[in-house]
Amino acid sequence: MMEKDPENFEQNIKPISELRSYNKLLEEVSPQNPVILTKNGYGKYALMDISDFKKFQESIFAAKMMKVADEARRGKKYSWDDVKKELES
Repeated sequence: MMEKDPENFEQNIKPISELRSYNKLLEEVSPQNPVILTKNGYGKYALMDISDFKKFQESIFAAKMMKVADEARRGKKYSWDDVKKELES
């Protein structure tokens, strides 16, 4: 399955007032198909499938790990407490 470009949500942008009929709105949310809600004409919130949210969280964690690994390769040394603080932030 081809993933959608995360910057291309045009067909899934709805005003926040659409929450009044939230059941209908939630039916539009599916994996790889978030719904962006606007407030005053600007993107404000994203409704996404839980599997996409988990992938998002995992990618943030992986990016933090890569940063720590890259800095370690360049000679920066970390204590375990430093690593935990970095991962928790």
